Amino acid sequence: MLSPEPRTLISLIILSSILLSHFADGQFDEEWCVADVQTPDDILLGAMDWACNNGADCGPIRPDQPCYLPNTMADHASFAFNSYYLNMKSKGADCYFNAAAIITSSDPSHGACKFGASHE
Repeated sequence: MLSPEPRTLISLIILSSILLSHFADGQFDEEWCVADVQTPDDILLGAMDWACNNGADCGPIRPDQPCYLPNTMADHASFAFNSYYLNMKSKGADCYFNAAAIITSSDPSHGACKFGASHE
C-alpha cells in the first residue's frame, strides 16, 4: 500500500494532466464578463449605465430586442458589461465595474440572445 505522500503526488500528476489536456483543447480560452448576482440592483444600474455610455452596445437589451428578456437588472447588466469588456479590452479595460462584475467561463447566451466571447 502506498503511503499518503506518493498517493497525493499521483493524484496531483493525474489532475495536472487532465487540466493540461483541457487547456490544449482550448476549453478554457473563452470568458464572459457578467454581473455579480450578489450586487444590489441600484449598483448594477449605475454600472450598466456607465458601460452603455462608454463603449458597450446596449441596443440588444432594449424592449423588443433579442436580449431584453429576461427583463432583470442582472441580465441586462451582464449583457452591457460583456459588451463593454469585448469592445474595450484591447484598450486596457477590465471586468470590474466597481466590484459589480465577474469573469465566467460559462456562456450566458440564451435563445436568440448571444453574448460575444472574449478569448484569453
